[in-house]
Amino acid sequence: MAHYFEERPETASRPGSVTLVLPDLHLKLETDSGMFSPERVDQGTRILLETVPPPPAEGDLLDLGCGYGPIALTMASRAPGATVWAVDVNRRAVELCARNARAAALDKVRSVHVDEVPPEVRYATIWSNPAIRIGKAAMHEMLTRWLSRLTPDGTAYLVVQKHLGSDSLQRWLNEQGWPTARTASRSSYRILRVEARPGVGPAR
Repeated sequence: MAHYFEERPETASRPGSVTLVLPDLHLKLETDSGMFSPERVDQGTRILLETVPPPPAEGDLLDLGCGYGPIALTMASRAPGATVWAVDVNRRAVELCARNARAAALDKVRSVHVDEVPPEVRYATIWSNPAIRIGKAAMHEMLTRWLSRLTPDGTAYLVVQKHLGSDSLQRWLNEQGWPTARTASRSSYRILRVEARPGVGPAR
């Protein structure tokens, strides 16, 4: 499983495509091997996109762990006035997400490696199907890094399977000062709504 969160996957390229159909949009997305769920849009991602409220109409939005782009492109379709940052450690995924955004004429998607995001950018919302399988310590480090960049009134929505630790993650986030609540539950997936940590400046 580790290959999809490597920076440069060693897996040979095997191009394909998937179709994302939601009540408000229909997207055909190019996929490739060496990234998350290349043969179909992951069920957790679909549940997230079917249950989250509309994103803010303006400002900077973040898809954390963008893969080939189903979340980022949905955000951009629903909030055409906003700038959507699609970030991933996997450079093959970053390139493919950018290509899918161009094909869909979503020119306000900024698909970049996680270490190439300008440090001053703050997010009105974050949507993510986070890579739980990177391990608890790495997951906590990643979430601390990016949740600390929410605007003061910003929120994040995370989809996590129950058996992969959604309930313990919710407890940890609350313990770290990010008010977190479950807003939806379906097919063993939980949607967690995370509010900005009050009174704490962004991580440096």
